Amino acid sequence: MPVCALIFGAAPQGAPKKVRVACVGGSVTAGLPHRESESYPVRLQEMLGAGYEVRNYGMAGATLTQKGGAGKASQDEYREVIRYLPDIVFMEFGRDESSGGDGGALKEFERECGKLTQSFLALPSHPRVILLLPPPVLSGDPADSADVRIRDRVLPALRSVAFSSGCEVVNLYNYLLDRPDCFSDSANLSPAGASLIASRLFDMVRRPVLPDFVLVADGLIRNAKSNYYGFDCYDLAFEKRDARIVVPKIAAKGCPWIWRARFWGHEPQTEIALLERGFHLVYCDVAELFGNDEALGIWNRFYDMLVRGGLSKKAVFEGFSRGGIYMYRWAARNPDRVACVYADAPALDLKSWPGGKGKGGGNPVEWERFKRDFGLASEEEALAFRGNPLDLAPQIAAAGFPMLHVCGLADTTVPVEENTDLFEKKILASGGRITVIRKPGIGHHPHSLPNPQPIVDFILESTGQQSSVPALLH
Repeated sequence: MPVCALIFGAAPQGAPKKVRVACVGGSVTAGLPHRESESYPVRLQEMLGAGYEVRNYGMAGATLTQKGGAGKASQDEYREVIRYLPDIVFMEFGRDESSGGDGGALKEFERECGKLTQSFLALPSHPRVILLLPPPVLSGDPADSADVRIRDRVLPALRSVAFSSGCEVVNLYNYLLDRPDCFSDSANLSPAGASLIASRLFDMVRRPVLPDFVLVADGLIRNAKSNYYGFDCYDLAFEKRDARIVVPKIAAKGCPWIWRARFWGHEPQTEIALLERGFHLVYCDVAELFGNDEALGIWNRFYDMLVRGGLSKKAVFEGFSRGGIYMYRWAARNPDRVACVYADAPALDLKSWPGGKGKGGGNPVEWERFKRDFGLASEEEALAFRGNPLDLAPQIAAAGFPMLHVCGLADTTVPVEENTDLFEKKILASGGRITVIRKPGIGHHPHSLPNPQPIVDFILESTGQQSSVPALLH
């Protein structure tokens, strides 16, 4: 079976039992030109300390396919990895495949990656096998064929392997997307890049987990499951509403979770990063009720079901666009059930959107729907409505949970000056906690951030799940 590896020495004889970590892969793992001093496996060893033994099995240019290029390894090298009997395996493949090959080569890559994964899982040491989605190619050209190939073909193939095998996954692509300082050239990491990857993998190795936790939602989870970026996604028929639960490979201690308020699957990079870190992801469709009493009642019962199943009593809310209305109205009613809020280009005043009574064009159809949902018989009653998140800001601020907004300053659909700007002022004036990331020149789309790490860090800190990397090595 083909695998790329370069073995460093034999296993120590008579040494105390350590956790064995095998780093298998291509150029990113090899860490040239300073393999023995600045590769990510070396930095990971420094961070983990004496209780761990980290070995570098990386080979520059290594591939899993016959068509991928140089570096295809021999059976002898593969057997060397197997004899090591690792407790943890980090697999980094796909970046070196990006420079050549065709559709057949990608199918071969996925097939060989799946075989390699299964062979590691079958070892008597029963290792955790963690697939590393390869970093981007930062050439400065968004149409670079090598980077497009990684993003659009290699990443989905690896996520398919993660889904079918049940292996954990770490998305290095988005993690390094805006970090040119992490690369010394198009193929190799800089010392800063090696340290950043090592710190991320340190968290995977050392973060507290809840062993064998499986969310049980009153038997409503169907047996069928779909692939949500490499994670198991279950559909629910909850009160005749479309609902979904995505489960992490290993649940984080405390069973944290993120609740998507609206627009399932859109710009999911924050959710994917949190799933990797042991968060559950949930969704319950209450469109298009604009957070009225019916919608809030459905969400109350959905929440009760999830908490009975074992999830944390405090949810992380994620609201895009009109989802901001839904989640803030629920949060105002249930302040003790909210860990934090991440709002992205949120509508916070129905007069602004969908009403279109300010700078934005609004949406007349949705404005009429809003009036029906709340039983407002006239335009005057709708304009006098005082249940907007903007109106509820003092009440929301008093709840004490932190909030992060990400907004485009050129948004003409949900103008930031009519929504987040006013909301921020009211929250701060009322003693609340809010941070706003403003994106110059960006409209209502695209939502989120290509590299969601600032959002992820906010959520991790708000839920007590922040990095445990030693301060001197972070």
